[in-house]
Amino acid sequence: MHIERLKLFCDLVETESFTKAAQLNDLTQSAVSQVLNTLERLLDSQLVERGKNRLRLTPQGEVLYDHSQRIVQSYDTLHDRLWAGGGVLAGKIRLATIYSLGLHVLPSCLGKFLKAHPGVNVRVEYLHASEIYRDVLGGVADMGFLAYPSRDARLEIVPVRKDPLVLICPPQHPLARTEPMRFKSLMGQDFVHFQQDVPTRKAVDKILRDNNASVVTALEFDNVETIKRTVEIGAGVAIVPQATIKREKASRSLAAVRMEGGEHFRPLAVIYLKAKALPPAMKRFISSLKES
Repeated sequence: MHIERLKLFCDLVETESFTKAAQLNDLTQSAVSQVLNTLERLLDSQLVERGKNRLRLTPQGEVLYDHSQRIVQSYDTLHDRLWAGGGVLAGKIRLATIYSLGLHVLPSCLGKFLKAHPGVNVRVEYLHASEIYRDVLGGVADMGFLAYPSRDARLEIVPVRKDPLVLICPPQHPLARTEPMRFKSLMGQDFVHFQQDVPTRKAVDKILRDNNASVVTALEFDNVETIKRTVEIGAGVAIVPQATIKREKASRSLAAVRMEGGEHFRPLAVIYLKAKALPPAMKRFISSLKES
């Protein structure tokens, strides 16, 4: 029985999705189904009950999953130690991150890391923050990289950096010529917000509230890219992470203005299960995020 089959079975159980299990292993959904059918035939047991909304393990499936986890983890540890014995860092990292970090912060760091450690395979999935917690807690992702980490007794939180927040507006806007920007100048301004369930929105709301700035919510979006495009056409101003507007600053399609009252920032952190023993590759990757 190939270890790859057992790993695929574990991925299927943890994601509860043929689609996600296929994506994690660069396979088609049909191939995942075939592997499951092969395991059931080899073991002469039904392993999974296929419902409309979710997969449910049979008692035999529970046994196989429990032992498969141990086998796959042992194999990964063996693989890593063999590579480490040759002085080469190796391993696999399943990383879940939010879109803004995946697009604007992670690429340069990940590129340098993979160049220095070609034996490490990093698989990145872009998710909303709530989905990252779900996948890390469920063992689908080894670690998450996100902003405004929420405390959870089951999770280890490793602060990585502080990403400054700035006000953005078109270069010709009056606020572009006032730095630091005084919050009283925001009174009555059309404001382009993140949607209310986005952690950055909650932080921006607190900044505005703490500084008695009453703005007019013109539009709300769930991602920073749409917010930037909306501000570019003059539909309002916004507060966004500075790291997300490097390209717009360089092309002068947007102005970035510091705000009064000291530094305003969003904290970035890595999260992983406290019960998980970090392999060398993950430790080094976390260090590289801090260094960047």
